Amino acid sequence: MRAFRTLTLIGLAAAALAGCATAARIDAAGDVHALLIAIRDNDKKTFNTHIDREALKSSIEARLMAEAEKATDDPGMRALGALAAPYLADAADKALIQPATFRSLAYQYGYKPGQPIPGQVAIAGALKRMPDGRVCATKTKNGPCVLIFTQRDGVWKLSGFEGEISDLRTKRR
Repeated sequence: MRAFRTLTLIGLAAAALAGCATAARIDAAGDVHALLIAIRDNDKKTFNTHIDREALKSSIEARLMAEAEKATDDPGMRALGALAAPYLADAADKALIQPATFRSLAYQYGYKPGQPIPGQVAIAGALKRMPDGRVCATKTKNGPCVLIFTQRDGVWKLSGFEGEISDLRTKRR
């Protein structure tokens, strides 16, 4: 009887934890949906509401540093890349953290003009909860995180980019 109660408690705890993960993904999906609509409609005000600009800028800076390190074995060039990365991130902040840039990325996810943006439940199914409480979007079901969202002041905001820098393009298709 005692073993049954222990197993029941473990099962209930697991279900509660799974429910929290699902609830976080559904909650985040509402804000991700709003961000996708803002990107589609080039609504800069709503876009900015759903972006953690400083965190995203830092994330892009880290990606630029990683790219510079991959590009060369020369310590001098790496040092130069480390010095240039903050300036490149500032430029990226102004040039890349815009709806048009993320529209190009949304196209890669299959969100093309004329297609309806999926609802909150469908988006929630495409999000993955991270151990630290953030959620992320991947390009493939079990792929690595590409877009990372963090809850700030009751809003899930795009706070990180783990994808390829070349995926951030401002060209219209």
